[in-house]
Formats: sequence, structure tokens, C-alpha cells
Amino acid sequence: MTTSEIKRLYRSKKDRMLAGVCGGMGNYFNLDPVLMRLVWVILFFAGGVGFLGYIIAWIIIPEEPSV
Repeated sequence: MTTSEIKRLYRSKKDRMLAGVCGGMGNYFNLDPVLMRLVWVILFFAGGVGFLGYIIAWIIIPEEPSV
């Protein structure tokens, strides 16, 4: 596998509502970003895990590089 074939997780610059985490995860898993947002909202209401996870993902996942 060459470096151009490796799939990387980035925060989206185009498909974002807050930080681009859901848009980037949607692109990575080939899912609609709206589904990813619903998952985060469900996790948020399930004890606040979604809020903490989103903040951590926002910090850890790098922003999509400009091409």
C-alpha cells in the first residue's frame, strides 16, 4: 500500500456545522454526515458521553489539509 492509498481521518473544511468532526467522520466511513451528527446527538443525551467525545475528537483529529 502506498501513501496515496492510505485513508486518513480529517475534520472537514467544507461539510461542517461546528468543527467538521462529523463531516470528516462521514467521509472516512463513507456515510452521510447527517447520520454521524445523529449518532453524536444520541450519545450526548446518553449521559453526556457525546459531548466529551466530540470535544476530544475536535482536539485530536487534524483539519483537512489544503490542496
